[in-house]
Parts: sequence; structure tokens; C-alpha cells
Amino acid sequence: MGLLDVILGRSKPVRPDLDQLFAVPSAALTLQAGAGFTPTGLGSVCFAGVEGGSFARVQQDVRELLDADTGRGGIPVEFSQDTYGYTWLLSRRPADDTAALVNDLHAVNTLLQDGGFGPHLLCSLIGFRDERDRPLALVYLYKRGTFYPFAPVPGGAEKRDNQLELQVRAVLGDDLRMEKDLARWFPVWGAPGL
Repeated sequence: MGLLDVILGRSKPVRPDLDQLFAVPSAALTLQAGAGFTPTGLGSVCFAGVEGGSFARVQQDVRELLDADTGRGGIPVEFSQDTYGYTWLLSRRPADDTAALVNDLHAVNTLLQDGGFGPHLLCSLIGFRDERDRPLALVYLYKRGTFYPFAPVPGGAEKRDNQLELQVRAVLGDDLRMEKDLARWFPVWGAPGL
């Protein structure tokens, strides 16, 4: 970072730390004890789709890596595209195997990053529900190296439960690197795995 960056208020971007994802299984235990949310076994990775043969090869490598895993029970990973043109990869695991789900998400992020598509990675999320069937996602921001909770209000309307999100942040503050800038807690309406 140079003098001009300091004068103009620019900061050096945080390098992604994919190993932060490995803190999620223990954070899931804290979340269950502190807020009553349990993992659903669903998780996804969101990235900006790119055209071209090399990206298609990486996408095929991801599919082969995750589909070949016998612990998945023959359920293939699912690719989808949202209304904004972003590609989502959905991974399914038994609800009690958060570690395997995190391994899937880490592997996908790593393959895309190593394939030169790191700048296209947006986020990863892990789904949770409570006894009242309220959805919650822990969202990992790839470019920030931080997490934030996203709690849509059930019922289809695009409303968030901000109080629950702040409660989850307080519960997980010692377990995960939480995003401090609330303006970066972007909604992920209709995200696969939520």
C-alpha cells in the first residue's frame, strides 16, 4: 500500500482465507447451543459464471470430485443460475455431517481459485433451521474472508429478521471471523441451500 492509497483512503484488500470455513463445524455446535439452530446438510458456493473451455473444465472437475464421493449417497451436486446470472453449486450431506459439507465447499472454492477463477468467487453458505423451521445461513464472503448471518423471514416475502442476525453474530463472535461492516451483509434471496 502506497502513500497515495493512504491519502485517498484506499485499503489493501483482505486475502481470502478459505481455511476459515473449517471453523464452521464447531461454530454449528455453538449456534445450536446458543440459538437453537441446527445444520440442514445443505451448502452452496456462488460464483460469477464465465464462458470458455477452461471454466467448463473446472466445472466438470468440481462435479466429478463431488459426485464421486460415495458418502453423498449417489446424490449429484446441482448447478443452477439465479436471476442475476450467478452460478450456484449446491452440495447435500447428512444434516449431522457438517464437516463433510464444509470439505465440499472448501474443495469447490479451492478448485475454482486454483483454476484462476478466484476473482469470480462471491460467497459460500451453509444452511441451518430451528425448531420453528426458520431458515438461517452462515455466509462466507470469499473476498473479505469473513462470515455473516442471513435470516430471511419465512413466507416468500423478501424480508430479513435483522434481530436474529444480530443475535447470531453475538453468539458466534468468538467462533468465526464475523463481518463488521453491516452494509456488506448482502441478502441472498432464494439461494440454493437456504
